[in-house]
Amino acid sequence: MSKERARSIAEAILAGFDRHYGLFRYNAQQAKTQYELGRWHTIRRLARERIAFYDQRVLEAVRRMESEFRASDLDGTVWPDVKRHYVNLLAEHRQPELAETFFNSVCTKILHREYFRNDIIFVRPAVSTEYLDGDPPSFRVYYPTRTGWTAALRQVIIDVGFACPFVDFERDLRLVRDAARAQFEKNFVAAIDCQIQVLRTPFFRNKGCYLIGRFINDGELVPFAIPILQDSQGRLYIDTVLFGGDRIEALFNFSRAYFMVDMNVPSAYVQFLKTLMPTKPESELYTMLGLHKQGKTMFYRDLLHHLRHSTDQFVIAPGIKGLVMAVFTLPSFPYVFKIIKDKRRKEMTREFIQGQYQLVKFHDRVGRMADTWEYSDVSFPRARIDAALMAELKDVAPSIVHEEGDRVVIRHVYIERRMVPLNIYLERADALEREHAVIEYGDAIKQMVAANIFPGDMLYKNFGVTRQNRVVFYDYDEVAYLTDCNFRRIPPPRTPEDEMSAEPWYTVGPHDVFPEEFATFLLGDPKVREIFMRHHAELLDAGYWQERQKRIREGVLEDVFPYPDALRFKHRLAGGAQAAA
Repeated sequence: MSKERARSIAEAILAGFDRHYGLFRYNAQQAKTQYELGRWHTIRRLARERIAFYDQRVLEAVRRMESEFRASDLDGTVWPDVKRHYVNLLAEHRQPELAETFFNSVCTKILHREYFRNDIIFVRPAVSTEYLDGDPPSFRVYYPTRTGWTAALRQVIIDVGFACPFVDFERDLRLVRDAARAQFEKNFVAAIDCQIQVLRTPFFRNKGCYLIGRFINDGELVPFAIPILQDSQGRLYIDTVLFGGDRIEALFNFSRAYFMVDMNVPSAYVQFLKTLMPTKPESELYTMLGLHKQGKTMFYRDLLHHLRHSTDQFVIAPGIKGLVMAVFTLPSFPYVFKIIKDKRRKEMTREFIQGQYQLVKFHDRVGRMADTWEYSDVSFPRARIDAALMAELKDVAPSIVHEEGDRVVIRHVYIERRMVPLNIYLERADALEREHAVIEYGDAIKQMVAANIFPGDMLYKNFGVTRQNRVVFYDYDEVAYLTDCNFRRIPPPRTPEDEMSAEPWYTVGPHDVFPEEFATFLLGDPKVREIFMRHHAELLDAGYWQERQKRIREGVLEDVFPYPDALRFKHRLAGGAQAAA
């Protein structure tokens, strides 16, 4: 093949990526416009549509490769030349790491698996993103000791360029300044390096806009986020200010929907965020910025790196075994691997189960449903798989588990953050931990309901407790839209015989749900029951569920905040009055 042809192929693949990323940025720019117009349903639609962008652009690029270059007829000796030209094209590119991943996606659609080598695809990155930034830079810098604190804060908000007014801009600045004063010590002294750094573009998700930044003084770094909401009249207000890495991590939790943010140089945003959340993997940061394919690439590199630097074995994950999924983990690595069993104790097809996971992927997870990375043909070292796990994999999923020499290849796997199953947590919990977990459990269900999700199987084993002690749902095979369910009260028995019968005396449709029955399988433990009935008794009433359905059908999007209600500025205002979000 001529050098010109190899270069043409490389240019065509990069053109496919550039089209993808241009549309990705346009989506984020639309989110800002729709936020200013208060069109919350449109923002959700944009978020759903964006998830499918990547695969659509990859397929477009593959079709071009076939129609213009008959790419599937090219042997493995051609692609190293294409890759070399591609690397040269990335020399001044602002998203080289994403472009490399796009190259991999196109190649793996065309090539056979035996060609997935470092000389053909980017097993490791070829172009460094260290110190890469745009013009203008990814973050702005403000010097409050030079301009004054109020003036600096005012400029932070002005620079965003909102096209709608504030309820009371000066009041909000005062509240932010007071919160900052309370956050720092009374004897605070501004050092010579005192500055505020804020990422240039805001982060949008659902009904919220977030400014993400860091305060630096005497070498110390304090992360912060400023959530900005909109009232019923289309006016903006600062809802609170969040300080500290833990608060910022809660915004970027893997159980929440992805942010929409317009980034010229995404690696610069990730590096900035990494300074705010040092323990959060870059794979999760890329994913939370909506770049889920890059997140998958970096996660797999992290896994390979971890395997080279550890010796423990993959084992069956602790907890009650699922009827549909087999779950395993590597104890030294904080994730679980889930596969769909061939031998399932529920009448569900593999395609249906995969569809359930897609439903959750495209839906607003409101901080209560675990996100997953989905992989095909994942190779594991055979020597690192525990004998009991290997026997289980061969027994329950022989169609997707294959041994190839010293490797075990799993054809389809989901990967998600490891949590402590709620049933195990409750068994070990003391009184305070139990109360917190049961309250969290009910809150998780209520917040999923607010997002039009009925979890279906509400057993404790299907929920997990995170490192932040939040309860999150992770079993999706019975998930349904709340509005597709028919919530009913159990009719009274007609006769004494009805009451004594083991069979129901009333008809039950395929979508019928009887909330009264939840108590039977959830509240057997008197200690759990007492807490649940104090905080969440309404979940046993069909009327509660019917009212939630009514609000959703009326188009109401409930507010689900990724921070405690007690932190909101509305509690600091006279009389506690604040415009509703």
